[in-house]
Amino acid sequence: MITGNCDGTIMVRRCLVTFKPFRIFVVGIGFFSLCFLMTSLGGQFSAKRLGDSPFTIRTEVMGGVESRGVLRKISDMLEVILKRMDSLSKLDNTTSSDTRRLDELSSAINRFQPAGLVERIQAIAQNVSNMAVRVEQILQNSIAAGKAVRDGSSGQCEVPRDPRYPDCPGKVDWMRARWTSDPCYAFYGVDGSDCSFLIYLSEVEWFCPPLAWRNHSSPPTIHTHTHQTTTAKRQAAFRTDLSSLLDQVGTGKESLSFMKRRMRRLAPQWGTAAQRLHAKLRQRWREQKKILVHVGFLTEESGDVFSPKVLKGGPLGEMVQWADILTALHVLGHNLKISMSVKELQGFLGVPPGRGSCPLTGPLPFDLIYTDYHGMQQMKQHMGLSLKRHKCHIRVIDTFGTEPAYNHEEYATLHGYRSNWGYWNLNTRQYMTMFPHTPDNSFMGFVSEELNDTEKRSIMLNKVNSMAVVYGKEASMWKLQQGKEGFLQTLHRYMEVHGTVYYETQRPPEVPAFVKNHGLLPQHELQTLLRRAKLFIGFGFPYEGPAPLEAIANGCIYLQPKFRPPHSSLNHEFFRGKPTSREVSSQHPYAEQYIGRPHVMTVDYNNSQEFDSAIREIMRTKVEPYLPYEYTCEGMLERVHAYIQHQDFCSPEAPFPPANSSTKTQWPSGPGPQFVLLPNSSALGWAPNASAPPSWPPLSSLRLLASQDGQSCVEACQRAHLVCEPALFRFVNNKEALRGLAVQCEVVEAEVNHVFPAFSVLRRECGLQKDPLLYSCAGLSPKYRRLCPCRDSRRGQVALCRDCL
Repeated sequence: MITGNCDGTIMVRRCLVTFKPFRIFVVGIGFFSLCFLMTSLGGQFSAKRLGDSPFTIRTEVMGGVESRGVLRKISDMLEVILKRMDSLSKLDNTTSSDTRRLDELSSAINRFQPAGLVERIQAIAQNVSNMAVRVEQILQNSIAAGKAVRDGSSGQCEVPRDPRYPDCPGKVDWMRARWTSDPCYAFYGVDGSDCSFLIYLSEVEWFCPPLAWRNHSSPPTIHTHTHQTTTAKRQAAFRTDLSSLLDQVGTGKESLSFMKRRMRRLAPQWGTAAQRLHAKLRQRWREQKKILVHVGFLTEESGDVFSPKVLKGGPLGEMVQWADILTALHVLGHNLKISMSVKELQGFLGVPPGRGSCPLTGPLPFDLIYTDYHGMQQMKQHMGLSLKRHKCHIRVIDTFGTEPAYNHEEYATLHGYRSNWGYWNLNTRQYMTMFPHTPDNSFMGFVSEELNDTEKRSIMLNKVNSMAVVYGKEASMWKLQQGKEGFLQTLHRYMEVHGTVYYETQRPPEVPAFVKNHGLLPQHELQTLLRRAKLFIGFGFPYEGPAPLEAIANGCIYLQPKFRPPHSSLNHEFFRGKPTSREVSSQHPYAEQYIGRPHVMTVDYNNSQEFDSAIREIMRTKVEPYLPYEYTCEGMLERVHAYIQHQDFCSPEAPFPPANSSTKTQWPSGPGPQFVLLPNSSALGWAPNASAPPSWPPLSSLRLLASQDGQSCVEACQRAHLVCEPALFRFVNNKEALRGLAVQCEVVEAEVNHVFPAFSVLRRECGLQKDPLLYSCAGLSPKYRRLCPCRDSRRGQVALCRDCL
């Protein structure tokens, strides 16, 4: 017997149908045709069977403008059809009244518009009929297989004992006990027999040898619109129109609305930047990539705590960055798909139905996948074994950075680096940060609005020297902690203090009475306020947000507290559990280190004399609006373009030369031919005539240095006005590099240690790295001096070397 109901609005229609499989051919075709028609108009279809319960089939349609009329008519007629169906299903014999009722039903269906709808229903009905036959076969096989298992029969296939596949017998035992735990096994033809287990384990997974009697045809695949019919490479062309991108981002959340407003506001600047970069690249051929962007932290499955707070002073930094990433990828001309839910992620990847136990079959339909840590967890859950195979295509947007010792799962577990977020065993350059604070990762960044010369002059003329704006939109940031009350009072003696703290009806009690609070301001009003203010002052939290850069770009001087001691995962709750040992010396280390005075002043707020002196200095200092090139639209496009065209983590990368795997090797004598001393420098460069495999960054950028005892390569390279480059570690992880630096070693050991390559002068011991995943710019030890592969950088673009573009 069929039961069904439909309800919904113009925008969303739902059909829920429950049926006994043996009745499907009697009265099921008309109703299923309608539900499948709705699916064909833009919905999604799923079916599942739980034990011996009937099948449940659900379709959902998010109707566009073009399909609303059809959906209305379907909705109007559905009740009529269901009543006819229900009546017919209760009849045991056919009578003339049955014929009349069938004629009425046919007439009702024929009234559907537009033209050709009936033909579509008939074609879909045939597909449903074919599916019903297949469902019936699976049910019968499942029942028979269950009976066979209960009777102790294991089918006619013998489980092979092949030393090349040692896990096969154990996997078959597991399948016998657990194959019903995930519907994906039945999708691939598993029916409870040993033969089906062996077919699955040899053709879908890889734990058993291929069966000689099989024709080894491809297993079933999930077809999605992202699968490409050709592998021919296409050229990417710059885009300046964002309308298609805005449509893809979607609606329904305040976070998405915020991102789209930002995209629209910055669209002219992105267009200008695209023209500049196009001229700079001189029409160089760029390959168009198929890219999936899955914004995990905004999915309902991750909890999405950000969207409800957008209009209440909540953090916007992640949304700012994701909006700019999406825009950069679109403007660069790539083929972009955007996922904001797990259901969309499954559809784009072609995940088999079920709980993620089965791998994907066939090639990954994307060249690159941009996601975050939430998205990684969701992909692990739904891609199963396939995640390991395809993870080289993934780029993880990671605000605070992930260091190699935390990324390497086994090493992190054994040596105390296990954290809440790390342990994915990626190449750490696959993590992409908001600021260039972790050279082991790639710097993705975001953009701030760039002013023209006329706007800059206007700002300088209209600055109010005695006006300060406080960095802190949430009242909790204003809670008077140690030292804060004193410095705010000091500031108030010199300046009029303004705030932008969110409130609903009453002024937040945390905000002192002398502060002029504007409430939460729209972006254009906040920008107007910053263009008038002389000072933008931070309380110490939030860490490393975009607001200080926006203030500096609008002509403010940014004043921030210095942390003594620096904050880190070892001493501060906020950083505890994050996959980094990085020490944060101030609220915004990038502003302190890469911009500095006169635009940025970092002082000890607990020292009232130092704070007072800083305020007076700020009032008499004139600065122009300033924005680092790497945070302009052109700078971000340049950087993302270089990553997409040159970073390849899927092709194996052999060490050069291979690190000696013996634990103790005698030190050879003689000069090293690969390295030469650079003029006016203590660093070594790569010899021009030395052979080496291709690399990016190119070896022309390499500057080899030795750190001091207990110093990381991050610091050693910075001291020499260079940048540590993890991609070049493989060229210095050898005896030639040690010899080039005149290091005396009695023995050379190769081991798994995130500090290696390194050496000890006192013990005359040298260590080389055995595991490339542990090449680490951040690693340090008081026992060792590091071998540091530093590189040069482009002016205003720390992420790229001079020859990297």
